[in-house]
Amino acid sequence: MNILLINHYAGSPEMGMEFRPYYMAKEWIRAGHRVTIIAADQAHVRKKKIRIDKSFTEEFIDGIKYIWIKTPPYSGNGLKRILNMRSFYKQLKSKAKFIADKYTPDVVIASSTYPMDNYAGAKIAKAASAAHIFEVHDLWPLSPMELGGYSSRHPFIKYIQKAEDFAYKNANAVVSMLPETKSYMESRGLDLHNWHYIPNGINKSEWENMRPIGEDLKKQLIDIRNNFKFTICYTGSHGIANALHNFIEAAEILKEQEIAFVLLGAGPEKESLIRKASELKNVFFFDSLPKQEIPDFLSYFDATYIGLQRQSLFRFGISPNKLFDYLMAAKPVIQAIDAGNDIVTEANCGISIEAENAKALSVAVLELTQKSKDELNIMGSKGRDYVLQHHTYDVLANRFLRILSDSINSKKHD
Repeated sequence: MNILLINHYAGSPEMGMEFRPYYMAKEWIRAGHRVTIIAADQAHVRKKKIRIDKSFTEEFIDGIKYIWIKTPPYSGNGLKRILNMRSFYKQLKSKAKFIADKYTPDVVIASSTYPMDNYAGAKIAKAASAAHIFEVHDLWPLSPMELGGYSSRHPFIKYIQKAEDFAYKNANAVVSMLPETKSYMESRGLDLHNWHYIPNGINKSEWENMRPIGEDLKKQLIDIRNNFKFTICYTGSHGIANALHNFIEAAEILKEQEIAFVLLGAGPEKESLIRKASELKNVFFFDSLPKQEIPDFLSYFDATYIGLQRQSLFRFGISPNKLFDYLMAAKPVIQAIDAGNDIVTEANCGISIEAENAKALSVAVLELTQKSKDELNIMGSKGRDYVLQHHTYDVLANRFLRILSDSINSKKHD
């Protein structure tokens, strides 16, 4: 099978997010298929910049063929980002015949966060007599409407809505990363026979070949572990959406309890969080680490934390990569998220509490401190068993391949 995956923000472990296209491609190639990823050179989620002179520059990364499209730079979520998106999918659409002839895909996956790349994906698929798949990360335009306060009458929202409806009505299959999207997608024109759910996951080889943290950081973590009876950590972005002020407030509530609260990462809220915790002796901040060192970092803690602000969009479910890292680390999880799904409860690997509730978080932490090491290990093991069964990329990629194969066969019989 020859797979063409369009994802504006596609990255790799070395260059940064987003990782899913890379991991899926690695598994598909391992299964004997050819994979080409088309991505933009400008993407705010990457830590390493792509430097090219012209569009359709090819590069091989770990055996995967990447095609880079040159797009205008941007920052934030204003007009320049919209122009960046438009440049990306317009170039693809205008070169649809060229792409179809040169790369001869059997299936085209439109997988950017926004749905407009489905116009290009559909045109390329038609030119190549290929199947067209729409992979949904977030529900646009609902995301900018509910998170950004945009009106449904805003011209850009209307444009996104038209693209989303086009994708649901024209794609041969829709793959949702969120588990509770059926009714919404049906309301926008999707035939539910074409709906599929494939969440995010973890790459086992990264855990089998993890890179150890540096000696200085190791010493600091050992000191924290020796000076406190219980340690809990958060790893990842320090943004408003991550609700980390509640993590600090819980640390303040428990400041006399010999419990260490550790935060690893960076983000726009980090300085504010450091100021908030400035007088607390049980809160520790560390800079971001390479993804390959996260497994070793997590091994130094008794428990982990993940939280998000209350958002109506989470009624459709969540699939955060951070959570799967915690489960794979076999550490109990305290999850403070109000969502349509609850993996922590389903896996019986921790405690789920109300979002943005520092008191509830402090109670949950205390509950874990009352458990024995064996009880914590059993809880953590349940999480690891769950993620190995349901959320490794070899499992997910095989499920995806079955959808691709069925879509190709269905299209042949149309």
